[in-house]
Formats: sequence, C-alpha cells, structure tokens
Amino acid sequence: MARRRSRKGLVHPARGSTSFPDDEPSLFDGLLGDEQRARTRETLSVAELTRAIKQTLEPAFETVWVRGELSNVHSPASGHIYFTLKDAEAQIQAVIWRSLARALRFELAGGDEVLVGARLTVYPPRGQYQLVVEQIEPVGEGALQKAFEQLKAKLAAEGLFDVERKQPIPRLPRAIGIVTSPTGAAIQDLLNIIARRFPPMRVIVVPVKVQGEGAAAQIAAAIRALNHQQLVDVMIVGRGGGSLEDLWAFNEEPVVRAIAASRIPVISAVGHETDVTLADFAADLRALTPSEAAERAVPRLADIVARLNELASDVRRHLLQRLDAARARLAGLARSYALRHPQDQVQQSRQRLDELAGRLQRAGVDGIRSVQARAETLSGKLETLSPLKVLARGYSVTLRAGGKLVTAADQVKPGEGLETRLHRGRIHSRVERTEES
Repeated sequence: MARRRSRKGLVHPARGSTSFPDDEPSLFDGLLGDEQRARTRETLSVAELTRAIKQTLEPAFETVWVRGELSNVHSPASGHIYFTLKDAEAQIQAVIWRSLARALRFELAGGDEVLVGARLTVYPPRGQYQLVVEQIEPVGEGALQKAFEQLKAKLAAEGLFDVERKQPIPRLPRAIGIVTSPTGAAIQDLLNIIARRFPPMRVIVVPVKVQGEGAAAQIAAAIRALNHQQLVDVMIVGRGGGSLEDLWAFNEEPVVRAIAASRIPVISAVGHETDVTLADFAADLRALTPSEAAERAVPRLADIVARLNELASDVRRHLLQRLDAARARLAGLARSYALRHPQDQVQQSRQRLDELAGRLQRAGVDGIRSVQARAETLSGKLETLSPLKVLARGYSVTLRAGGKLVTAADQVKPGEGLETRLHRGRIHSRVERTEES
C-alpha cells in the first residue's frame, strides 16, 4: 500500500511506524500544550504516548482496504474472530467482532487470501495497532460462491441431498402450497398456469420475502407452517430469476434444512434454468423455472377427463364382453339334456344310490363272516397253546412268594413257603430240603 500523508506526519502501514521529515512539525506539536512544549525534556508516561498515537493514527486511517493472507485464525468463546493478515514483507493483527462474524457467508481458514475493509485502531493494553474488520471477501473467488461451496459440502456430508430421501410428487394433489413473494412475477406465472391446467385446484399462498435481510428466516418459517397445518399435498418454493446475491436466501442453511425436513414433498423453482441453489439439491424435485414447477405439480384437467373417458369405455366394453359370454353360456345350459329332462337325472341318481347300498350290504355280510372265521381259527390256536392244557396233562407250576416262578431247586431254601398250581386247584407247601439234578 502506498504511503499516506496525514496532517501530523508520514505513516507507513506495513511497518506500523511513524517518521517525521525535518521540515515538518513533530507528531505531538498539536497534542501538547504550550507549557509542555516549553519543557521539552519532560517525559511522557506509556499511557500518554499510546493515547497520543491512538489519537493520531485512528482519524488518519478511518477506512482502509488491505489485501493479504490469513494466518493464526482463531475464535474464542466470545464469538469474535482474531487473525493475522500478512504478506511476504509484513503482518498486522486484525479482529472481526461477533456481530459481523455471525453474518459471514464463508469460513476463514489459514492460507486464504482476502481483501478486508477495516478501521485502523490502537489497542492500548498491548501498545499495538490492529485492523477492526468491517468487510471481508476472498480474493480470486467471490465470497458468495465460496460460501455456497462450503455449505454445500457440509450439508451433503450430512446426507441432506441423498436421493434416498426424496419423496414422490403426488400425481393429483388435493391442494398446493406456494412459498414465494406475493408481488413477484413468479407468483403470477404459477397461479396462471395452475388455473389454466386445473381450474378447481385449491392453492394456498404463503407470502414471504425472497431476498434481503430476513428472507431466509421467513421462507424457512413458511415451510414449517405448511408442514404443521397439513393442508396441502405438495408445495412449491421459489422465486423468479436474479443474480447470485438476489437468489442467496435459497442458499441459506435454515432454508435448506427446512426443505430437507419437510414431510410434504417440495418442488424448488428458483430463478432460471442456469440458476442452481442449495434449495434445488434438498428439494424432492427441481423445476428449471416457476412455470415448469406449476406444470410438474398439477396435471392437466383435460388430460384427466380424457383418460377417465377412455377408462369408462374400456370398462363398458369389458362388461359387454362378459355379458355376451354369460348369455352364450346360459343358452348352452338351456339346450343341455340336464335342463330339458331334470327328472331323468334324479331317477338315475336314485338308481345309482340303490346299487351302492346293495353293494355295501353285501360287502358288510361278507366281511363279518370272514372276521368270524378268522376269530375261530385264532381261538383254536390260543386254546392249543394255553397253559391250562398243559396242566390238564398232569403238569403243575410252582411259585414262590410274590408269584415268582420256580424253575430250579437252588431258587428256594428250606422252610420257604411255596404255591403249586394244578389243573384244578392249588397246593400250599413248605420246603424241607432241596436237591439239584
């Protein structure tokens, strides 16, 4: 930056120093009284010197534009932003107060080259001068474009633009909500096209600012209000064309988040075909213009009526075909033998029933006889194998107490009671001695 001559001296912004040409009065000539000038050897306190510098520098550099590279960028809990602005030869401290820091449209990062509009001030506690930034913008890339790219990357990383989140636009909504300016050209285009395509369509217009301070907050609030009321099935959010600055409200984070969170499908209609905003990425459908948004949101009533007439014709033709088929079938049945001689069918069924009854009766008798013969055969075999037959031939069965069969002499002991079963009757005895065969 070129040197600037003040009324008191020559100040070099890069070095932050003050020099005085030999033919010019001292920096402090106008600050010290006559008595103080008379005592030129009288010393100044640090505060007095700093105050004199402050009173000299600040009026001389009320507004300066400085270009440099950011470094040491940091923001404490107060919300202010502090950084160093430097180039290859010098550096200067700078601060952005919280009120401006909150309104910044892009993030400050070390290494970025910026152009700042600032006031030069002196900070007495440290005895150093600094820039109080009032305006700041990137060099080589517009501030709005940089803010656009930064916010786009942030919201995309959160998934707000994912295709999976998109909702389908209803084919025939009951009502449409429009969030736009009530005085712009866009609202007239939207209403005219909707009225022409579908005259009975109910339209709810939520008037908002679409540019300038407070526009983003109004747009986001209108989207939330329509969601709360649940009076529409789809909403159009947009405005007519303009510069990037004019359309910026639709790049603001509150608007983008409100669109992404909407339970009602949103069609974005911002600007012209070449205009792209973050609202377009978050919306369920992007229309190139407000006119196209109206066309995408509302079907043509004439097309619906034509389609309904076509469907009615199809239904009528189908019913007539089924009626003709039913008539042909009825005629065939009327010519059938069963309908012409129904009594014959009943008599034949009775005759068939008698035949089946006779067969069943015969089968039952034969079955009983077969079972009886089988039972007699089994009875004879059982009688032949019966233990009683064996006993009748003179054999007996000896049992111990508890009904245990005795088959060997060593199974009993002398004195043990026994029971002997004969063909007729039983004998109870006691063992005197045993002998093994």
